[in-house]
Amino acid sequence: MVILATFREDVADYVQAVFYVYTLLIIAYILSSLFFAFGGRVPYSRWFSALLGFLRDVCEPYLSIFRRFIPPLGPLDLSPLIGIILLNIVGGIIVSLIRG
Repeated sequence: MVILATFREDVADYVQAVFYVYTLLIIAYILSSLFFAFGGRVPYSRWFSALLGFLRDVCEPYLSIFRRFIPPLGPLDLSPLIGIILLNIVGGIIVSLIRG
């Protein structure tokens, strides 16, 4: 039984880390979008465009779910904020269910 409890804790810690990393990726996507919105540009940088493409490909499918229901309020887009809050709530519920 001790091995099963340790395994469940390890799985719960892993799932919690996955939710944390995805939250950090969404925050990085938001900050990079703000950087470009305020005129920031790194000319002819392959690694930077690859990084932005990765962030867009990873974060946009999740955030587009919320953009369907939450219209932007002028230049302010609340969908990432709602997405992060919901991700943390669902992640906490799933981790606590795994831990038992």
